Amino acid sequence: MSEDSSLFKVFTGTNSRYLAEKICKSLNWPLGKMNIEHFSDGEFSVSYEESIRGQYIYLVQSTFPNSDNLMELLLMIDAAKRASAYKVIAVIPYFGWARQDRKDKPRVSIGAKLIADMLTIAGVDRVITMDLHADQIQGFFNLPVDHLYGSTIFIPYIKSLQLENLVIASPDVGGSKRAGSYSKHLDVPMVLCHKTREKANVVGEMRIIGEVAGKNVIIIDDMVDTAGTLCKAADLMLENGALSVRAIVSHGVMSGEASKRIMNSALTEIAFTDSIPFDCNKCSKAKILTIADMFAETIRRVQAHKSISEQYLL
Repeated sequence: MSEDSSLFKVFTGTNSRYLAEKICKSLNWPLGKMNIEHFSDGEFSVSYEESIRGQYIYLVQSTFPNSDNLMELLLMIDAAKRASAYKVIAVIPYFGWARQDRKDKPRVSIGAKLIADMLTIAGVDRVITMDLHADQIQGFFNLPVDHLYGSTIFIPYIKSLQLENLVIASPDVGGSKRAGSYSKHLDVPMVLCHKTREKANVVGEMRIIGEVAGKNVIIIDDMVDTAGTLCKAADLMLENGALSVRAIVSHGVMSGEASKRIMNSALTEIAFTDSIPFDCNKCSKAKILTIADMFAETIRRVQAHKSISEQYLL
């Protein structure tokens, strides 16, 4: 840590405390004291239980469902500004509403832009996040956004598997850039899955573009929600002669019947980060890789005014 390290504090909301504690342990730094009081009507308020005047304040909070996580973060930002914090940095490992990044049909909102505006109006000075659904979301902010990449922890994990005849796959055309980066770094082939959707979270037709016969396949994606696309892709690849199919996913949303689908699918394993809390007892095929050290290192670099991109593997 630099000499300025005494001028920062780390706080967290209710549902991201598990991750904030890991980040603080990696930093060898105490987690700040905050009180979140809930009222009988569902409303809540936040208050800092120690002075933050003139300090850098890091607020660790993923904005996964439900909306209380986002509202807690907004209130924490507002309270920090009103308590004369010098800079307020929102550490948002999972940026919710990121799939609503454009108008894909008439008369819909651009939810990701709305969330960016809300954070900005609340008074945030900087955002640190990871593996956004769409890179252009960074442009929704008129302030610094540090966009980290889960590949920093996923690439070493893939190498540790020591799989022969490895192929990287993208579950849809939209994820081809992300999968292509892994393919290039690992110097292995890439295949694509082309799908059509009947409606949101419901996959229609799917077909594979590329050769998977006799290969060990790793599907790369930014998130797993209901796991419908992922499981259908895995089953299809096994039907087409793949030796094994695994998935590497940045954010484990795992809603609805996702765990059950994965357990009943051709997937050997699914690995995702702890950006969102998940109980592995619900799915024995799930492996959780922590991002705490990566975010701790980013905080160190921000405090020391050092390059953040140097820690990226791709």
